[in-house]
Amino acid sequence: MSNNDIIVSLDIGTSKVRAIIGEISNGTFNIIGVGSADSEGIRKGAIVDIDQTVQSIRSAVDHAERMVDIQISEVYVGISGNHIGLQTSHGVVAVQNEDREIGEEDIERVLKAAEVIALPPEREIIDVVAKQYIVDGLEGISDPRGMIGVRLEVEATIVTGSKTAIHNLLRCVEKAGLKIRDLVLLSLASGQLALSKDEKTMGSVLVDIGAGSTTIAVFESGTIVATSTLPIGGEFITNDIAYGLRTLTDHAEKAKLKYGCAAIEDAASDVTFKVTRIGSNVDKEFTQEDLAAIAEPRVQEIFQLIRQEVKRLGYSEQPGGYILIGGTVSMPGLLKIAQQELEASVRIAVPDFIGVRDPAFTGGVGILHKVIKNIRVRSSASPKKNANRSKAPGPQETARKTGLMERLKNLFSEFI
Repeated sequence: MSNNDIIVSLDIGTSKVRAIIGEISNGTFNIIGVGSADSEGIRKGAIVDIDQTVQSIRSAVDHAERMVDIQISEVYVGISGNHIGLQTSHGVVAVQNEDREIGEEDIERVLKAAEVIALPPEREIIDVVAKQYIVDGLEGISDPRGMIGVRLEVEATIVTGSKTAIHNLLRCVEKAGLKIRDLVLLSLASGQLALSKDEKTMGSVLVDIGAGSTTIAVFESGTIVATSTLPIGGEFITNDIAYGLRTLTDHAEKAKLKYGCAAIEDAASDVTFKVTRIGSNVDKEFTQEDLAAIAEPRVQEIFQLIRQEVKRLGYSEQPGGYILIGGTVSMPGLLKIAQQELEASVRIAVPDFIGVRDPAFTGGVGILHKVIKNIRVRSSASPKKNANRSKAPGPQETARKTGLMERLKNLFSEFI
C-alpha cells in the first residue's frame, strides 16, 4: 500500500446515487470527497432503465470529482437486492510453502476451493466470506497467516446473485466510463462498519431502509448468516403523503424531508406549511401533526413487516437487537416507532467521518471500510515474509559482525 491511495465507492440506490472518495495517507483513512445525484432508472432497488442510470452515475461521479479536483477512473460498486443469496461451503488445501508457513497464496487457494459448488446457470458468485479457518484440525481461527500447518480448511459463506442483475449493474457503471475494481455486498460492508464486534458475534439484525427497498441482514458468530430484501421503503411514506395532502409527489417529498415526523405525539401543531393541491393553483395549509398522522401508520407497517421477515428467516430473538441505517431512518420519531414495533433494543448507526455523518452514507462508507481492511491485511502479511528472508544487514549489524571477526583474529594470533 502506497502512502497516498485513493479509493472510490459507488452506492446506486433508488433515490440517490452516491460516490465517496477515500484517501489512505500514511496509514490513516479520510473521506476527501462526496458526490450525490438524484437516481433515475431505478425502481425498488432494481435497474429498469440503463441510460437514465448511467446518467445518474455520471452526475454523482462528476460532483465528487469537482469537489477534490481529481479524475475518477476505478470504483468499488455496492450491490444489493432480493436476488442475493447465501450458501455455506467448505474448502480444503495443503499448505504449499516448504517451511509450512501459511501465506496469502494459501488463503487465496482455500477460498477458491470453497467456490467450487454447484450453481444454477442463472446465478453467479459475488463474494466468499470466511466464517472460520481450520489448521490441522484446530478450529476457530480468524486469520491463519503466519501460522505453521500442513492442512488448511475454511468454512465459508458464498454470496451469489442473479447474472442478469449483476451484468446490468456492471453495464451501467462501464457505460458511465468507469472501471469496476470489485463488487461488494452492501449489507456485508455496512455491517462491518455499523456493527460492533460484540453485536456481530452475539447476533444482531442490520436493517437498511432506503427509498424503494429495505434490506435485512442477520449477523452471528462474526459474519453474515442471512439476508433478505423487502420491496418497501421511504417512497411509500412519500406516496401516502401525496395522496393524503392531494399534492404532487415532488411536493410531498419536500414536505416529508422538511417537516416529516414519524410519531404523532412528537409532532407540533403550531408548525405549519403550504402545498399546492393537484388540479388547482391554490395552496392549502397543513400542520406537522397532519403529516405525522399520515406517516405514522406506514412507518408502523414497515417495522411490522421487518419483524415478520426476521422471524421467517428464523432469527427473531437476537441479543444485539436491531441496528438501523439508510436515508429513511433520519426521519424524526422513527426510532421511537421502531422500538415499539420491534420490541427490542434499536439504535441508528451513523458513519463517524466528516461530511458523511448521515445514515444514508453508511453503505458507501462501508464499502471503503471493507476494501481498506482487506488492503491492510494483505500488505501487513506480505512484507514480513520477504523481510525475514532477504533483509539487507543494517549498519549496526555490519559493525557487530566486523567487531566479532577482529576479536577472533586477535584471539588466534595469541596462539601462533
